[in-house]
Amino acid sequence: MNTAPIVSKVWSFCTTLRDDGVGYGDYLEQLTYLIFLKMADEYAKPPYNRDVGVPAAYDWGSLTALRGAELEAHYVKVLRELGQQKGMLGQIFTKSQNKITDPAKLFRLIDMVDGTKWIMLGADVKGDIYEGLLERNAEDTKSGAGQYFTPRALIQAMVECMRPEPGKTIADPACGTGGFFLAAHDYLTDPAHHALDREQKEFLKNRTFHGNEIVAGTRRLCLMNMFLHGIGEMSGEPSISPADALVASPSDTFDLVLANPPFGKKSSMTFTNADGEQETEDLTYNRQDFWATTSNKQLNFVQHIRTMLKTTGRAAVVVPDNVLFEGGAGETIRRKLLQNTDLHTILRLPTGIFYAQGVRANVIFFDNRPASKDPQTSRVWFYDYRTNVHHTLKQKPMTYAHLRDFIVCYNPLNRHERTETWSEATPDGRWRAYSRGELLSRDKASLDVFWLKDRSMTDLDSLPEPDILLEEIIENLGAAMDNFAAIRHGS
Repeated sequence: MNTAPIVSKVWSFCTTLRDDGVGYGDYLEQLTYLIFLKMADEYAKPPYNRDVGVPAAYDWGSLTALRGAELEAHYVKVLRELGQQKGMLGQIFTKSQNKITDPAKLFRLIDMVDGTKWIMLGADVKGDIYEGLLERNAEDTKSGAGQYFTPRALIQAMVECMRPEPGKTIADPACGTGGFFLAAHDYLTDPAHHALDREQKEFLKNRTFHGNEIVAGTRRLCLMNMFLHGIGEMSGEPSISPADALVASPSDTFDLVLANPPFGKKSSMTFTNADGEQETEDLTYNRQDFWATTSNKQLNFVQHIRTMLKTTGRAAVVVPDNVLFEGGAGETIRRKLLQNTDLHTILRLPTGIFYAQGVRANVIFFDNRPASKDPQTSRVWFYDYRTNVHHTLKQKPMTYAHLRDFIVCYNPLNRHERTETWSEATPDGRWRAYSRGELLSRDKASLDVFWLKDRSMTDLDSLPEPDILLEEIIENLGAAMDNFAAIRHGS
């Protein structure tokens, strides 16, 4: 089913609301509340007759029966009361507020949601509609929502390489709007990959996915996104925790971790000093199960993800370049990864694919191993999809097809059978292996490895088209301004 018309219809109303100062994120939150209530109403009626836990005084019918100021006042009360309920219901509505102050427009939005039979749409259709709205929200760079949205082409490629299996647990300690969970869910429910029996379907729905998201609004969107894809029960307990994943050792371990932890090197906390002034202080996590103590958030997430894995667990994690070359704690952690895990693959990503501008990132793939004196990594395979690659979000976005060659080289069916595409005879090959000894002998055990020649330095004809080049320049300038602002504010 083509979901674009429905997405366009639902999204078009936002243009009107923006004149009242309602941003994309606020609009999406209001839609979340209303679609959830509408679906609860549909499930409470025949033939489903489910007890969804919504008090009668605050159900969908109580909204559609009102108009004007009375509707607005009741809607505020509905949000407040439902936020105090238990389970998924309370988590969806926790700390919810009405951002649509014009009663006439609130009624129009309710009427629009009321016009669709949401549970009659397949889970894939509802999910695609909501994913379309989340992506549009991420495109609004001023809102900052893009930092919680990983390019779906990259997520799909990572999932294809990891090949999730039925009955296995999957975790993400910074799950944003749930992109990795949904891609894994799509992979597991694809008949081309697995034919799930009843027990496996129940496990997938209620016990497969586990995550953390500390930003309340983003967590709300994640829960709704998963629910619309058929993950979790309306009256059940949510599997996404609001706790900071880095604070303590995980209580459970998992088979698979897929993650793109938040960008930004340092964890920090803001407090009011004795003079009543706001101060920011680096936040260091002192964990006995960490290899190194550091305020570098990315390095802490890498360490935490290793502790989340079962001894047979596997991880694919997006990390910025500094994780691959930074000294001090960074070097300690890289040496430990090479010693205690099988750090087998690194994908170098191009710039211009994330909504956060100027980001230079990679994907590291590693398998956990039982404790041993012997080094667990023998060699690391690198795929350079950065050198001489140009992408921008608008003019030339990265697609799944662009990553297809990497997936073929990765060889998900048997990653122990791989063939380099680089050699002295083929110096432009992007797929190359380095031994553990070669990497440990590099300065600070740096994994920031590259070997391809940058053609733009010698061949003007290889430069991208002017429009793409201009967009790259704008993105880099924006990233530089963000960095200056961070320095100015002491972060």
